Amino acid sequence: MTLKNELQNIISGNEQVRFGKNIQAALTYLRTKKKTISGIKKTKFFKKQETEFLIEYIVSQNLWIKDFDFSTYIGEGAEQKIYESEDKTHILKINDSIFYAFWEDYFISILLHNFFFPHLAYEMKGFILQDEILYCVVKQIFVTTTETTDLNNVKEFMTSNGFINKKENDYYNPELGIILEDLHDENVLTENGILQFIDTVFYLMPSFYDKSI
Repeated sequence: MTLKNELQNIISGNEQVRFGKNIQAALTYLRTKKKTISGIKKTKFFKKQETEFLIEYIVSQNLWIKDFDFSTYIGEGAEQKIYESEDKTHILKINDSIFYAFWEDYFISILLHNFFFPHLAYEMKGFILQDEILYCVVKQIFVTTTETTDLNNVKEFMTSNGFINKKENDYYNPELGIILEDLHDENVLTENGILQFIDTVFYLMPSFYDKSI
C-alpha cells in the first residue's frame, strides 16, 4: 500500500489514525448527508446547510460541551482560540472552520495532521456555540518553546519530505496531492532543536483521488 492509499483510507474511515475515530465518524455523517444536496455544493448556502447537519449529529451523539470554561483564555490566531486545559499539560483549541470552505475540509485537515504529527495529534472533545457560532473543541499536548523557529529549517524539513514551497510559508506535495499552508513561526515551534508542528492547515488537491498518480 502506498502512502497516498493509506491517507485515502484514513479519510474514508477504513483505516485508523490517532484520535481519529470521532473525527472520522463526524466526517462520514456529513458526507452521507451532503449527498442529498450535492447540487448546491459550491454555494454559500451549502456551508450553512452543512452546519445544520453537523448540529444534528452533535445532538444525536451528545457532543455538546455545556461547561466550557472561557475564563481560561490564553490567546488566539487567525484560525482558532486557545484555552488552558484542566490538567495543565494540554491546551484546548476552538475552531469554527473559518479557514475552510466546508466543515468536511476541516475534519480532513485534522485527520491529516494526526497522521503526520501523531505526537501532536488533535483529540476532538466536542462542540460549543459562542455568539451563535459553532466551534469544534480539540485538545492538544502543550509544547514548550525553547528557541525561535528558523523558517529555513522548516523549509528544509518540508523539502526533504517531498513538499515544494509555492510561496512564503505554503507548501504542496504533488505526489500525494495535498497542500500544507501557513507554516510560520507561531504554528511551527522549536523545542530543544526539534520542530513541533502545532497548528497545520491541510487541503486536498484534485489529484489526491487520481489513481494514475
